[in-house]
Amino acid sequence: MRFILSGIVFGFILVKSEVVSWFRIQEMFRFDSIHMYGIIGLAVVVGMIATMFIKKWNVKDVNGDPISIKEKDNSKTKNYIIGGTIFGLGWGLTGACPGPMYALIGSGYLIFLIPTLSAIFGALAYGYLKPNLPH
Repeated sequence: MRFILSGIVFGFILVKSEVVSWFRIQEMFRFDSIHMYGIIGLAVVVGMIATMFIKKWNVKDVNGDPISIKEKDNSKTKNYIIGGTIFGLGWGLTGACPGPMYALIGSGYLIFLIPTLSAIFGALAYGYLKPNLPH
């Protein structure tokens, strides 16, 4: 239940901050506005600070287990670039990334069922093909 409530709160924040707006995403890709870059940059800074505190104070999860964050594997930089490029192309084509797609469906934009189902199919296809892909 707490995950559903967290998702609803996260979706509400996405809608109110206009991150799900196709027009805001278009502005970002045209470099017409700093709105999306500001939100993404803020998320990166908050993530960096949270990671620093988790590592420094050995923070535990809700079950009392220590949170461990593995060091980044720099040998996979090429994979990150290829995966990020595919993600960016999908974002540019549909006007939404995975999180906002659910918020848009919840807001009544049922046309986003198509990219959401496509993303689910893509994840299933990746899971099926993963043993045969270079990693």
